[in-house]
Amino acid sequence: LDSVLSESGAPGLVQKQIAIIALASAIASRHAPLTRALRGHFADVLSEAEANGARAAAAIMGMNNIYYRFVHLVEDEEYATLRASLRMNVMSNPGCEKIDFELASLAVSAINGCGMCMASHEKTLRKHEVAATSIQSAARIAAVLHAVAVALEQADAAA
Repeated sequence: LDSVLSESGAPGLVQKQIAIIALASAIASRHAPLTRALRGHFADVLSEAEANGARAAAAIMGMNNIYYRFVHLVEDEEYATLRASLRMNVMSNPGCEKIDFELASLAVSAINGCGMCMASHEKTLRKHEVAATSIQSAARIAAVLHAVAVALEQADAAA
């Protein structure tokens, strides 16, 4: 966990990006104690608006990942032509930098297993000249945070 939460362990990302991605990933992993611990750990790094950006990424992607995974997996192209009608106003002003929101959204989409959303966010990030190593670091943070949440949940259940 320590290795992916540092700039040396997350190549291409700065500490604020690491914090936003980690917080969004913890929220998406649904482990409240881990989420609280990370919010405390990054209290000096993230403003309340930036922490809200991480929360927004987790919430919006939680909704979008389910819907777009359905569209992708149901194997009926008609659904892709229908209007989604999902409210995503927060994306216009998420409280953090747009690239940071995209990185967090990619990480949450990875946790939630939505290939369509991962591909979309990766494409947007690359269009904005974000390096592959930065994108990989976001995915690694998501993977590690999710693994920690699962392990902690299991430890809580066994206690």
